[in-house]
Amino acid sequence: MATATPQLENQNKKVGLIAFAGALAMLGMGYAAVPLYDLFCRVTGFGGTTQQATEAEANAAEQLASASAAGRTMSIRFDASLARGVPWEFRPSQPTDTIQIGVRDMTTYVAKNNSSVPITGTATFNVEPEQAGIHFNKIQCFCFTQQTLQPGEEVHMPVLYFIDPAALEDEAMDGVEQITLSYTFHRARDVETEAGS
Repeated sequence: MATATPQLENQNKKVGLIAFAGALAMLGMGYAAVPLYDLFCRVTGFGGTTQQATEAEANAAEQLASASAAGRTMSIRFDASLARGVPWEFRPSQPTDTIQIGVRDMTTYVAKNNSSVPITGTATFNVEPEQAGIHFNKIQCFCFTQQTLQPGEEVHMPVLYFIDPAALEDEAMDGVEQITLSYTFHRARDVETEAGS
C-alpha cells in the first residue's frame, strides 16, 4: 500500500489548519453576533431601537430646540405589555402626551406584582415608526436595569426622554405625527435564557 508523500501530508495539514481556523472564526462570530447586532441597533435606531442620552446631550438638544424647533410638538403614545407567565400588572400612567421637540419630558409606568413570590423582570422596548428610533433619546429609564418587585408591591417607574430636534430635518420623519413607545416586561431569567440560546 502506498504511503502519502511528505508534500501531500504538508498540504493536508495546511488544509486542516485552515479549516480549523475557519471553524474558530465562525464560532467567535456566533458569540459576537448578539452584542454586535445590539450595538448596530443602538447606533442606527434600527428596528425602532431608542437611543440613550446623557444630561449634557439633553441640554444641547434643548438649546438647539430653542433655536430651531421652538414650539414644535410631537404626540407620544405609551404602550405596555407582559410576556406570557409574568404575573404582574403593567401599564403607562397616561396613554398619550404631547411634548415639545428637543425638550425633556417624563412619563411613568406602573407595575404591580400580583404573585406571592418576589419576581425580577426586565423590560424590552422599541418605538414605532421604526425611523423614529434614532431620534428618541432616553436619559433615564427603568429599562436600563432589572426590576425586582416583592409580592403585592406596586412601583411607579420613570422614563426621562426627549425627541432630538434633528428629527425635523430627517426626510424619513416627514408626516410622522405620533411616536409609540412600547415596553414588554419579561422574567429576567427568561431573557437570559433567550440570549444564551
